[in-house]
Amino acid sequence: MTPARLGVFIAVSTLVLDQATKLWGLFIRRIAETGSVKLAPFLELIEVWNRGISYGLFQQHTEWGRWLLIAVSIIAAIGFSLWLRRTRDGVLAIALGLLIGGAVGNLIDRLAYGAVFDFIHLHWGDLSWYVFNIADAAIVAGVAGLLYDAWRSRNDIPGTKSG
Repeated sequence: MTPARLGVFIAVSTLVLDQATKLWGLFIRRIAETGSVKLAPFLELIEVWNRGISYGLFQQHTEWGRWLLIAVSIIAAIGFSLWLRRTRDGVLAIALGLLIGGAVGNLIDRLAYGAVFDFIHLHWGDLSWYVFNIADAAIVAGVAGLLYDAWRSRNDIPGTKSG
């Protein structure tokens, strides 16, 4: 399998898993109606509508702001897709696939509901991590993959080895 095909497979898998879990939480488990679901001492399912980007940053409460985030998501997905077409590296292809799948997953929410459905809440006692979804986790993993690829590429250049 070529790196580009691997990336497309990862993007489609991420998108399907993201949308399937969101649809399950919204329409089958109906978290909003039934309340939170405690899965473990550190993990519960709750309903949160995020009108911003990851970690709830840059909240948008206007239609103009919503459409701005939609445009940014579309541009990001197109840019990452073009990059994916050119890559010859499997690690980079996986990272780009995660970013594309995550961006499109959250884009679908913004188009369909006006906000992104987040529902996975990690916490420990009173210490609360943010509430996220599969797309968010994929985006974070994709960024980590890009950073790893950049670090790895830097170490492949003579005279730039760290340590």
